[in-house]
Order: sequence, then structure tokens, then C-alpha cells
Amino acid sequence: MNIIQEFETIAAISTPLGTGGVGVIRISGDKSFEIALRITNRKDLPAGKICHGWVVDNDVKIDEVVILPFKNPNSYTGEDVVEIQCHGGVNVVRNILDVVLKNGARMAERGEFTKRAFLNKKLDLSQAEAVDDLIHAKTSNFAIQSAKNLSGVLAAKINEIKGDIFQTASRIVAGIDFPEDVAEVEYSVLVEKFTHSLDEINKILSCAKSSDILRQGVKVAIVGRPNVGKSSLFNALLNLDRAIVTDIAGTTRDIIKENLDLGVAVTLVDTAGIRDGENIDKVEEIGIEYSKQSAQEADLNIFLYDASVGLTSEDKEIYNIVRDKTHIVVANKIDLIDINDFKEELPNTAKLSTYSAYGLDELKGKMRAIVCNFSLEDTEYITNKRQQSCLLKSKEALERALFAAKSEELQDMIYIDLKSALLALDEITGEVITDDILNNIFDHFCIGK
Repeated sequence: MNIIQEFETIAAISTPLGTGGVGVIRISGDKSFEIALRITNRKDLPAGKICHGWVVDNDVKIDEVVILPFKNPNSYTGEDVVEIQCHGGVNVVRNILDVVLKNGARMAERGEFTKRAFLNKKLDLSQAEAVDDLIHAKTSNFAIQSAKNLSGVLAAKINEIKGDIFQTASRIVAGIDFPEDVAEVEYSVLVEKFTHSLDEINKILSCAKSSDILRQGVKVAIVGRPNVGKSSLFNALLNLDRAIVTDIAGTTRDIIKENLDLGVAVTLVDTAGIRDGENIDKVEEIGIEYSKQSAQEADLNIFLYDASVGLTSEDKEIYNIVRDKTHIVVANKIDLIDINDFKEELPNTAKLSTYSAYGLDELKGKMRAIVCNFSLEDTEYITNKRQQSCLLKSKEALERALFAAKSEELQDMIYIDLKSALLALDEITGEVITDDILNNIFDHFCIGK
């Protein structure tokens, strides 16, 4: 995005396209009020007040609308903003957007509204990234955690750490520049200060794995030989008929994926039945290889076998694929036998009937216990890979400063490492950022946000 465009008036549809009750067209920039007055039958648009009117194009009424005018700097972007709420039909919102663009606005780029909010200091960069996380959250837990960052939880902690480092760096500089008036900071004090800052950074980084799991989710593969009920379990867990279920071996020939919310986003994978034999065609053979690959890549495997048949030699071969990985053993079709006659052939086997849903809740509980093996308290700070990289750079610089302080090296050399630590933290909140990084962040946003 070039500098000239930054100050142009932009517009976009801010709600998903489709049939709905309300659609929103957002306009931001110096000409927002001018354009809104030009395309409606309104004589004025008092800022901060909800207005009613009609969008009109060449005396043709397009739609009856509610208009929300915001005067800078009291808006999301920090600029003049007008939001037009119309009926939610696809063609209605597109027609209104066309009228807005025809009267002096240009189409907004991806994330441009939030980018302007950042550039106008309405949000810091960590809060801007939280907006994107909140929009794309796959689970309610991650949405809640993302809202914490939007409220400034991560930014407040980063600024607190930066404040401590900056204060120490200032004392070092004062001692170097004015040695006759300001005493050199004692090395024991430096060691204490650096240790404290490192502890605070490590506290944030300790949540990194949990952050990644909440953001990216986990992959759960259902594996087993043909006709043990993998697709039936897949459908039961999703509570919908997603996979085709028949008693014909090899019905599932390709892996099927769907999302499941267990507090953590789960990508549930239904795999082709793994088997050997002469009656396997090329397509099923490829599906079986995909199944083995899915089992290796999964964070959790659900190994399924037929309780009415017992554990066969073929089952044991498949179990050997997943036994050294995180897995749950499930004996399915328990409804076909007397449950008292069931003999557990593998430890901690879950008993299940996908036909009657017996044991389904218990299995979900086992899955949830594994994929959510951390508590929300462990995810006090949600970070992404970029932020984690910045924290690690800051940590490395502080560790060099700590080593130098313990070795009582020259304090002007220690100051260089402190400056590096501060610059890395500045990248998180956006005080120091390159155009390439900035564009890369906002290119992941949707248009309209």
C-alpha cells in the first residue's frame, strides 16, 4: 500500500455475503460524511447519533438503511467513519457498495480498516493481531483468549517489561555520560533486574505451546481395518452424516476431514480401512497409504476394532502403527455382545457402540482430556509465532546482558544488548516495524476489517 492511498476514503462490505437480517458497509476517510450525504436522502448526519434514511442512486431508492456516523478521532480507524446498515441480501449490500464507490470512495484492501486503526494509534500491533484471531477463532475458548489480547493484556505486560529494561538502560547511560554526578549501577543490581525481566518473558513464552494449540488446533485420526465402524464413529462425533457408511469393505477410499470443537479446535480425520489382500485396487491402495500417513501425522489416534470379533492379527498390525504415539483404544460394536463377556485385550480400552451411542460421551471425555491437557490458567498470554520470535530475540539479548553483568563487563557494552532487547519488544507492539512485516500481517485479514 502506498502513502497516498493511506489518506484516501475507503469502503467495503464488513459483514459476510449471504442472506441475513443486516448487512454493513463501512466507509472511512475524510470524505465519509460527504459521500454518505450524497447517496442518501439525509440533510445532515450528526456524529454519534443513529440516523435513518434511504440510499438513493439517480433518484432510485436502493434500500432503507440505518446510518451510524463517527467523527474522528472517535471511531475504529481514528478517521471519519460512516457505517451503513442495510438489509442483508447479497445484491442489496453490493448495490450500496457500488453507489459508495461511484461517489468518491475506493475499495478497501485486506485489513485496511484495522491497519489505519494501528497507524492512527487506536490499537497497538498486538491488539490488531488479536482482531484477526478473534474473527478466525475456531473455538469459544480461543475467542475468549483473543479478546483478552484485544483488551490489551499482552500489550500491558510487554510495556511493563519494556519499562523495567528502559529504566535500567537509562541509569546505565546516565552513569556513562555523567560519571561525576551519577554513580555507576552496581552489577548486583543489574543481575537482579535482568533476572526479573527474563522471568517475565519466560512467563509469556511458557504459554507458547498452549497458544499454538488453541490457534492451530490438533489433528485426531480414526484408524482401523475396514468395517470396524470408523466412518460411523466419525459421523457420531460430528453428530451428522458426513461420511458414507456401508458394510462393503473399502467404502472409504480417501481421508475425510471435519472440524470439531472440544474446547480446542480438532481436525477429525476419517481414514480408509487399512488391510492387505489381493482384491485391493489402485485407488484403495492409495487411500490406505494416506491412512498410514495420517496416523503418523496425527496428534492423537483413535484405534478402533470390532468387539464382536475380537482383536485380530490384522488389528494388531494396525495397532503397532500407533502404539508408540498418543492414542485411545476403542472396542466398537459392543452392542453385538453381552457386555459382561467382553475381555479387554489392550489396556484402557474404551467400550463403544456407534449404533446406540453407548460410551460415546465417555470417549469424548477421554479425547477432551488429552487434547485439552492444559488449563486456561496456563494460557494467560496468547501469542503467535511472530510475537514468540520477538520474545525469543529479546530473551537472547537479555541473557547476553545478564552474562556480561555477572562477568562485570563494561556497562556501555551491556547497554547495547539492552537496546537490542527493547527493539525486539517494540516489534511486538509495533513501535518498531518494517513495511514488509506490517503488510504481511494485514494481508491475512479479510476485506472489510
